Amino acid sequence: MPTASTSMAAAASCRSPLVWFFSLAAALFFASWYLLLDSAAAPTALDARRQGLRPASPGRKCDPDKALLRVYMYDLPLEFHFGMLDWEPGSGGGGLWPDVRHGVPEYPGGLNLQHSIEYWLTLDLLASEQGAPTPCNAVRVRDPARADVVFVPFFASLSFNRHSKVVPPARTSEDRALQRRLIEFLAARPEWRRSGGRDHVVLAHHPNGMLDARYKLWPCVFVLCDFGRYPHRVANIDKDVIAPYRHVVDNFFNDSTGYHDRPTLLYFQGAIYRKDSVARS
Repeated sequence: MPTASTSMAAAASCRSPLVWFFSLAAALFFASWYLLLDSAAAPTALDARRQGLRPASPGRKCDPDKALLRVYMYDLPLEFHFGMLDWEPGSGGGGLWPDVRHGVPEYPGGLNLQHSIEYWLTLDLLASEQGAPTPCNAVRVRDPARADVVFVPFFASLSFNRHSKVVPPARTSEDRALQRRLIEFLAARPEWRRSGGRDHVVLAHHPNGMLDARYKLWPCVFVLCDFGRYPHRVANIDKDVIAPYRHVVDNFFNDSTGYHDRPTLLYFQGAIYRKDSVARS
C-alpha cells in the first residue's frame, strides 16, 4: 500500500510534456479571479465586501462545456477554509459551503488581503456552480473525470497568519497540524494517486505558508507570490504560476477610461530582494 511520501513523490519520475497545460490552466483560473474582483469594484460592492457581504444580483449557473477551465474542487472539511473565518453552515448557506448568492464570510482586512487569492478563487468556483455573478472562465464540476485540474481549497496563507504560533500545551502549531492532515487527505484520494498530484492546483501564496507540506505536495501546480523561498525542484517556472499580491488600494470610482485612453504607464517595481537576500521573480 503506498505511503503518503511515496505516492506524492511518484510524479517525479513521470513528468510529461502535458505539464505545461496544467500551468496554463492554472493561469486561466487566476484570470477568472481577476475578473471577479473587477466586477466587484463599484463603491457599493466594495462597501458590502468590507462588511462581509456582497450585494445580491441576478446570475446564472455556468455551463462547464463552454468554460475555459473545468475544475474539480475537493469538499475539504471546514477547518481548512471558511471555518478559519468563523463561518458555520447554519449561518450562511446550509451545507459545507456558503451560498455566495446571498453573501460571503468576511475576510480579514489589512495586510491579510495581500495573500487572499485562495479565498477569492474558492468563491469564484462556488459562484460558477451556484449561479452567482461570475465570468464563468473557470467552472466547478462534480465529476473528477471531466475536470482539467483539481483544486485544493486550503486557505494556507490565512492558516499561517492565524495559526502559526504554538499555543501551549500543544507541541506544534495548528497550521502545521492542518498541513499534516491535508497531506493525509490527499494521499488517500484516488485523484491524487492517479496523477501523482501533477494536475492539482495548490495555493501557497504567503511566502511562509505550507512550510512543511510544500516538500510533500511539490508535484502539483503551486500558485505563489514568487519563488524566493522554494528550492528549484519544489517550485519553478516550468510547472507553477506566480500571482501578484492582492491590490489593497481602492480603485478609482466612476472611472470608465479605457485602455487606449491611458497613454502613460506608471509602474512601481518594489523590492526585488527579500530580507534573506533572495531575488524575487
